[in-house]
Amino acid sequence: MIRSILSVGGWTLVSRVTGFARDVVTAAVMGAGPVADAFVVAFRLPNHFRAIFGEGAFNTAFVPAYARLEEAGEAGAAQRFADRVFTLMLLVQVGLLALALPAMPWVVRALAPGFSEDAERFSLAVDLTRITFPYLLFMTLVTLFSGILNAHRRFAAAAGAPVLLNLAMLVALALAFLFPNAAYAAAWGVSVSGVLQFALVWWAARRGAYAPRLMRPSFRDPDMVRFFKVLGPAVIGSAGFQIASFADTIIASFLPVGAVSALYYADRLYQLPFGVIAIAAGTVLLPEMSRRLAAGDVEGAHAAQNRAAGFSLALSAPFAVAFLTLPGSIMAALFQRGAFTAEDAARSAAVLAAYGLALPAAVLVRSALASFYARQDTKTPLYASLTGIAVNVALKLVLTGPYGVAGLALATAIGAWINLGLLYALALKRGWTAPGRPLLVIVAVVAAASLGLAGLAVYGLPLAEWFVPALPHFREIAVLALIGAVGALAYGGALLAGLRLFGVRLRRR
Repeated sequence: MIRSILSVGGWTLVSRVTGFARDVVTAAVMGAGPVADAFVVAFRLPNHFRAIFGEGAFNTAFVPAYARLEEAGEAGAAQRFADRVFTLMLLVQVGLLALALPAMPWVVRALAPGFSEDAERFSLAVDLTRITFPYLLFMTLVTLFSGILNAHRRFAAAAGAPVLLNLAMLVALALAFLFPNAAYAAAWGVSVSGVLQFALVWWAARRGAYAPRLMRPSFRDPDMVRFFKVLGPAVIGSAGFQIASFADTIIASFLPVGAVSALYYADRLYQLPFGVIAIAAGTVLLPEMSRRLAAGDVEGAHAAQNRAAGFSLALSAPFAVAFLTLPGSIMAALFQRGAFTAEDAARSAAVLAAYGLALPAAVLVRSALASFYARQDTKTPLYASLTGIAVNVALKLVLTGPYGVAGLALATAIGAWINLGLLYALALKRGWTAPGRPLLVIVAVVAAASLGLAGLAVYGLPLAEWFVPALPHFREIAVLALIGAVGALAYGGALLAGLRLFGVRLRRR
């Protein structure tokens, strides 16, 4: 299983690295002003809906059901199920697109009401969102095909598809002179990438003879009925998380110009470890636990969950330490050039530090959710998620006053820890998770190694700045790279030594 996580994580790392290159170019070309704010809203809107109806809700309902039918159902049952779901999703997304395009001014006003006070920024956001919204249709279908491929333990195409988004946007930005401005170019890059990603996963599924076909949906089919019973709470749960993201955009739209962009750039760095580690672990763990539970191997399912949680925490902790101790250096080194000013970097750094507090909880939530989703229980995570979201949104309104845009990220961190605590408490009470000694040892060793890494970052930064000579360009990147290399060696050595001392290892299987 760890090998599969590394495979997904490797492709996701390629996606995040190319995504980082995309963000660097976007920041240099658009900065963090009104044009960038308008593009961020246009980019976020279809992604919010995709997360609600696609990745978040769909995967949790579809993958365990498809895996169960493939493991224990009659011949062809899984394929018929996939055909019916595919047809229904296509019809729903086409209908949603037909409704949304003419209503886009009202949609943008609902998502970013603060833009209404700036007619030019509002008009640009409406135009850009009309261009990007078809991306939702293709990405919803990509999610379906990815779920089918993952259920068959074929992870590469689905994990690699997001790379096409970054490449398409980079090409579009390189051709920005052909468009009214760079934001229009980037928006068209987003939509074109949706077509490319769908083509990739369709080809992979067709090659394996898993590709679904159009088939008349049957709402009397017991498998479809069961799917919708699981999907309903999952949609509400995903919507709950997205409500918090909507709240971020809504509140940030009332803050000074650049707040929406600052939130976006900090979130992009936060999503790097989250996507590479947490999403990779969750993608592999859910079908793994579903198969083991279907076969009656409860102990094996819990062991797989513990391996995924320990592995995820060990890999994500250094990023959390870096975000908390070196946010200013990170934002300045990576983004401060071109139209992205020192003021933009400082504003984004405060948000990044707050996201550092959220990262460990956000990573572990993916493993905790598998306890419920593998058993097709989407109601319990819904209650836990809504509780965390309620606290999250309430705190956003309270913390934005004293902390500005950073208060939005701080509220996200608190909500994430509440969600994680509720999930683990409920899973333990039901006997649906069993964190044994190896996992507890990993947590303790990671905590100790992280404290040492934090000290190294704080006291080592002046030494690194003294050691690196003055350079005409990229001195900040050289300093950050030096600190990162030394920190990685120190953390990795401390982690391996601690695990060896207690006789625990992160097994690669």
